[in-house]
Amino acid sequence: MRPLRSLVWITLLCLTAAAAPPDPISAHARKLHFSSLVLDTHDDTTQRLFLKDFDLGKRNATGHVDVPRMREGGLNALFFSIWIDGRTMGPPAIEKALDQIDAVRENAARFSKDLRFAQSAAEVRRAHAEKKIAVLLGVEGGHMIGNDLRMVRIFAELGVRYMTLSHFYNNEWADSSTDKPAHNGLTDFGKEIVREMNRQGILIDISHVSDKTFYDALELSRAPLIASHSSCRALCNHPRNMSDDMIKALAAKGGVIQINYERSFIDQAYKDASEKELGGVASRQADLTRKCNDDETCMERAMDELVKGLTAEGKLPHVSWQRIVDHIDHAVKLVGADLVGLGSDFDGADMPEGMEDCSRLPKITQALLEKGYSDRDIRKILGENTLRVLAQAERVSREMQGGR
Repeated sequence: MRPLRSLVWITLLCLTAAAAPPDPISAHARKLHFSSLVLDTHDDTTQRLFLKDFDLGKRNATGHVDVPRMREGGLNALFFSIWIDGRTMGPPAIEKALDQIDAVRENAARFSKDLRFAQSAAEVRRAHAEKKIAVLLGVEGGHMIGNDLRMVRIFAELGVRYMTLSHFYNNEWADSSTDKPAHNGLTDFGKEIVREMNRQGILIDISHVSDKTFYDALELSRAPLIASHSSCRALCNHPRNMSDDMIKALAAKGGVIQINYERSFIDQAYKDASEKELGGVASRQADLTRKCNDDETCMERAMDELVKGLTAEGKLPHVSWQRIVDHIDHAVKLVGADLVGLGSDFDGADMPEGMEDCSRLPKITQALLEKGYSDRDIRKILGENTLRVLAQAERVSREMQGGR
């Protein structure tokens, strides 16, 4: 999600401090979860790598992700999001994106005892076999190519394995779900970018895009698409979520929807109250940016105080982590267990109660078992489905490059 980086671990700083002890997990669920490949397609911890008091290798008092808590939660493959504000374009956008890519790769190298940088499905499996956490890269917003097609190839060489076509704002070639339409979906150049992403083996991510952009990309792409961090519009009518028809269309071409955990994406009552009290996501971020002059610490503190106060006043309702499971279950009932995955938005969104950080992930496995899901289907949802589409994108790339 991103700008909710300031919304995200923000709100939960206060909740995390008084977090209840982890819920009991059955022996069956624990064995299943910790033997599975658990792959999360969207995490915003990249932004925290630039904070002086953050150490990815140590347990941190704030935020949602670090190596100790990943180990506790069995999270063994993670896409680190490369994100900058969607209103930054051209060479500055490229430079900032490269800075973040470098930071992720350097941290993977620094903590190589626990982490392994991965650029393919096979490398993710190798990391898992070595009992290491696979670190992958996803670029959250096509504005970061700086309107330069060559950057798709450069990003691919640097290990980027998916790119979200747009973010909160339209870019020069794709419409966003949270902006006024400007291109009627994808421009001709946008379609050229989709083709080049296919050729380079970069998954096309349609979280954040307008419905028309989604259908344009779906029609054009030779590889399956992903929705790296979107939930179900039928359960929570947010433009960032996918309608049932969109989920079915995505699934018909082998794509996967990875469910987002953000409160306002999974709970209608919270979404409505949040819109009333805080305004839309994009406008909220813009207000904070202006108020704090892009100072991250100021933005986090301001949003934390605001959400904490509104919750205490009863103006923002409580949201249980079980709403995540409701969205997983809804999508599975629509399209089957082969086409659903996990895209938490950790460190970039407001987590529901009970999912305070990634150490709580085994609860999802427990809940799915209680709903009657088979071990095989749970393994697919936890990560195998996403690994499948990553491998399919690699095959399409080889075909388009003449088998090289």
